Amino acid sequence: MVPQSTVNLAVELGAWLEQRGWRCVTAESCTAGGIGYAISTVAGSSAWYEGGFITYSNAMKQSQLGVTSYTLAKYGAVSAETAAAMARGALTASGAEMAVAVTGVAGPGGGSTEKPVGLVWFGLAWQGECITWQQVFPGDRQAVRLATINEALLSIKKIT
Repeated sequence: MVPQSTVNLAVELGAWLEQRGWRCVTAESCTAGGIGYAISTVAGSSAWYEGGFITYSNAMKQSQLGVTSYTLAKYGAVSAETAAAMARGALTASGAEMAVAVTGVAGPGGGSTEKPVGLVWFGLAWQGECITWQQVFPGDRQAVRLATINEALLSIKKIT
């Protein structure tokens, strides 16, 4: 079940995309399809949601989105560089006008001093542009994943 507040964010995203005649695509690691699921709860989302890539493993990031082994080895799966590569790769593979990508440490394990549990990198690509940003979300695995989904749905506010 998707919380109503998350559905509302998906509705806002859809309205924003429809105003521009754009379609979006998602590239998800730590949310494993949660963003796409939230989007698809909106009736009519097929008009503006192209689809998504669930690339939980590094091998899938490489084969589906074109993230290079160099990027993964040098920066790691949870990094600005990987989030940007995921977003660009999803955009190229889909033909959509906007892509949002997420990669992070949802927990409860897997964190480190440099990359703590709750750290998520976001990538947003559109019309030759790509930006990244990070958030560190508090809470358990479910809280981190839901906060990541909500932030991804809010990403349209990053495009000026």
